[in-house]
Amino acid sequence: MKLMIASDLHGSAYYTRLLLEAMEREQPDKLLLLGDLLYHGPRNDLPREYAPKQVISMLNAVKEKLLCVRGNCEAEVDQMVLDFPVLAEYGVLFVDGVTVYAIHGHKNMDLSFGKGNLVLSGHTHIPVAREEQGIYYGNPGSVSIPKAGSTHGYMILEDSVLTHNSLCGGDVLSPIHISVNP
Repeated sequence: MKLMIASDLHGSAYYTRLLLEAMEREQPDKLLLLGDLLYHGPRNDLPREYAPKQVISMLNAVKEKLLCVRGNCEAEVDQMVLDFPVLAEYGVLFVDGVTVYAIHGHKNMDLSFGKGNLVLSGHTHIPVAREEQGIYYGNPGSVSIPKAGSTHGYMILEDSVLTHNSLCGGDVLSPIHISVNP
């Protein structure tokens, strides 16, 4: 299974379009969105081409490919306009022998992560790909509002390898190879 992972679109039609173009190139089985789809939030500037209604249309058009967890900018009203579930606090997936925990990252959640598991989160807008005491962590950064000098990016999980990719060029993280039998 090929899983594409993205977070923090924040209503940018411009960067959502780039993400969907990357999805067309990558041909993942699913696109996992780690929250903050439509609104920019009070701490962020408006992203380029801020147009939540356009983002709604773009995402609804690919709803069969989407998995999503709730970010801190999602509200119940968002579920009224989006044709796929967006209000789950977390998700658990099994991808090629790897247990994947998906969260937005704004809440302190103890899901009892075990060795060999992958924890995916967004929220910080800063990409991460690391292993710590046998647990793997990935954060694709932000599609629309990257921070700390990072690039507009997304991740791919395929064959137990997590890679970080750029939507617009720029530095990416080194891939991490997930050991399913630590």
